[in-house]
Amino acid sequence: MTYRELYERGKEALAFAGIGEAELDARLLLEFVCGTSRNDLLAHGDGEVESEKQAAYETLIGERRKRIPLQYLTGVQNFMGLEFFVDRNVLIPRQDTEILVEEALKNLHDGMHVLDMCTGSGCILISLLYYTNHCDGLGVDISPKALAVAKRNSAALLPKETAADAEEGFGRIRFLQSDLFAAVEGKFDMIAANPPYIVSADMEALMPEVGEYEPWLALDGGSDGLLFYRRIVEEGRKHLFGGGMLFFEIGCDQGEAVSGLMERAGFLEVHVVKDYGGLDRVVYGTLGFQ
Repeated sequence: MTYRELYERGKEALAFAGIGEAELDARLLLEFVCGTSRNDLLAHGDGEVESEKQAAYETLIGERRKRIPLQYLTGVQNFMGLEFFVDRNVLIPRQDTEILVEEALKNLHDGMHVLDMCTGSGCILISLLYYTNHCDGLGVDISPKALAVAKRNSAALLPKETAADAEEGFGRIRFLQSDLFAAVEGKFDMIAANPPYIVSADMEALMPEVGEYEPWLALDGGSDGLLFYRRIVEEGRKHLFGGGMLFFEIGCDQGEAVSGLMERAGFLEVHVVKDYGGLDRVVYGTLGFQ
């Protein structure tokens, strides 16, 4: 079977299964299997595909038809211009979260100490350290499987700066298993967090790619979606230097609520930042000097 014929078959199968981006996903999966690029469909579409690769492609198409996210099938997601490994133990990094990183980078200066709470794949912390100099960071997550993914990404993207021992560490970046701040020691200049923020009652209504395959531990934000914001604001302020900053990613309808939590806890100059779609996406503020 030719490259183009295989692509057309995959595209039709995904479209029939109701996959919204059937053409894109079919092409990306074919490129993943064959080690090709976008141009190959146009320039070499009549080339024959080896039977082993054809079988592998058809298997992946079958998995995608089950609504398994593309990124979990390829193990790759691009974020902030970097290539991150992902599996079902972590949320898939999204473009919305880049807003958080971009806002944090505007306020991150050499020599600062950064804490990334609910680090997941490590995409936030790794990106912050990748694009700055002489800062160090701690990534915290309750899930040991998520931390294994974060360590893998750190070793790949910051190989010279990753701590050899995740608990003790001597590198510029290290990771710690903890229920939020329970095992965290010391103070930081900046805390960034993308905590679970989906209202519990809404979990069942999530699209299949999210609700059935991404980890609920990283999604369910309690009865009002604010459970982890309350805890991070209250506990986090004890781990921030005076003048330190707290950055949150939020759900699009949580700007006012999270801002209020921060202001009542003593944070000043609290701002809400919108994403590229014009929706509230990030809240940040500065802890006043006590």
